[in-house]
This record gives sequence, structure tokens and C-alpha cells, in this order.
Amino acid sequence: MAAIAPARTKYRKAMKGSRAGNAKRGNTLAFGEYGLQSLTRGPMTGQQIEAARVTISRHLKRKGKLWIRIFPHKPVTKK
Repeated sequence: MAAIAPARTKYRKAMKGSRAGNAKRGNTLAFGEYGLQSLTRGPMTGQQIEAARVTISRHLKRKGKLWIRIFPHKPVTKK
């Protein structure tokens, strides 16, 4: 399983910050015909992105192409 996480950060733990509302911009498709959109606000972890990628690629098999356009910029610790 390929872990998606920031390579290097200035600080080991990031501040949580406030959760803003749903996206007003950047929620249109740039590539392809179908897209996956989050219904609730909040950060997406690397594990969630990887789980979505595995599920979609299993369903597509070799028939389509998958673009992942999000990245978890804040590091998430275990604690």
C-alpha cells in the first residue's frame, strides 16, 4: 500500500485549524467524465485517498484512466 503523505514538513505536527464550509470553487471536472466529491467538510487523510483509489481502480480494471487531484498537505499523527 502506497502511503500518501507530505515528504518533508517544517514541523512534525501541524495545527488542526478550523474547518471551513463546502468547496465553492474547484469542484468541477478537469479531466474525464465522472468524479468523486466529498459530501462533508473536513480533511482527507492519505489512507482515505488510497482506499478510494484502490476501490475505483478495481472497478475500472483496465478500461479507464484515474486522476487523483488531491493531496493531504497536513501530516496526521497516530495519537
